[in-house]
Amino acid sequence: MNYEIKENGIEIEGKEDFNPQHILECGQIFSYIKEDGNYVVFSADKKAKILENENGFFIVTENPSYYVDFFDLKTNYGEIKKKLEKFEIMKRSIEYGYGIRILKQDLFETLISFIVSANNNIKRIQMILNRIRERYGDNKGDYYAFPTRNQLLKATEQDFAELGAGYRAKYLYTVLRQINEDELTSWQVLETSELRNKLISLCGVGPKVADCVLLFGFGRGDVFPVDTWIYQMYNKFYSNLENREKIRQNLVKEFGLFSGYAQQYLFFFMRAGEI
Repeated sequence: MNYEIKENGIEIEGKEDFNPQHILECGQIFSYIKEDGNYVVFSADKKAKILENENGFFIVTENPSYYVDFFDLKTNYGEIKKKLEKFEIMKRSIEYGYGIRILKQDLFETLISFIVSANNNIKRIQMILNRIRERYGDNKGDYYAFPTRNQLLKATEQDFAELGAGYRAKYLYTVLRQINEDELTSWQVLETSELRNKLISLCGVGPKVADCVLLFGFGRGDVFPVDTWIYQMYNKFYSNLENREKIRQNLVKEFGLFSGYAQQYLFFFMRAGEI
C-alpha cells in the first residue's frame, strides 16, 4: 500500500490493506464518529476525516505526519498477513478483516480510555469519553481535544461519576494522581513484561486493560488481550481452559511478535459472529 502526504492530508492508494470500518470498529479505539457515511477520528487534540474514492482513501487533516504514524502507514500489513495466514485459524479472520491496521494512539488518552472500557459497552464508553472531552478538553471549534492530565486533575471522583463512569470514577481519580504523561512516555524503554507489570500496578488497570494499552498505545506486538470473545475463540478452537492468563500466555507463545495483530483479526471476526 502506497501513501503520499499532501498539504491538506494523506492520499492512500489501494484498499486491500486499509479499511476505516475494520480499523475503527475492531475494538481498539472509541474516539470516532460516522458523519455522512465517512469516519471522523479524534486523537489527543487532533482530528482526521477519512474519505473514500475510486483508487483508495484520502485522510483530510491538518496534521498529516501525526496521522501517518497513528494509522501505522509505514508498516507493510501485506507481509504481516502472509505470515499470519500460515496459521490455519487465521485465514478466515484475515479475509474478513483484511483492512485492519493497529493504531498508534496517544499514550495518556489510551490509558484513560481503556480504564473507562473495563466491563463496559462501546456506546457507553464513547458517551463517557465524549463527556470528559466536552467538560475538560479544549474547544477546537468543531470538536473538543482530549484533556491533559492537568486538566483532568480538576475533576473530583464525584465529577467522573456524574459523567457516567460509575465505579470507574474512583479509578480515574486515583490513576491521575499516580502518573503523568512524561512518566508514561518514559516507560517506552522497558521490556514488555516489566512494562506490563508497571501498568497493572496502576489503579483500574488489570491484565486485559494493560495488554490493550501495551498494544494500542505502546505498540507492543507481543501481547494478546483476552476478553470474552478471545476466551470463547480459545475454548472453541484450542481447548477448554478457564484461566485467562494461561490463555494469554499460550497465544503469545504461538504467535510471538505478531500476537497483537492476530488478536485484532480474531477479535473482529468473533465479535461479528462469523466464526
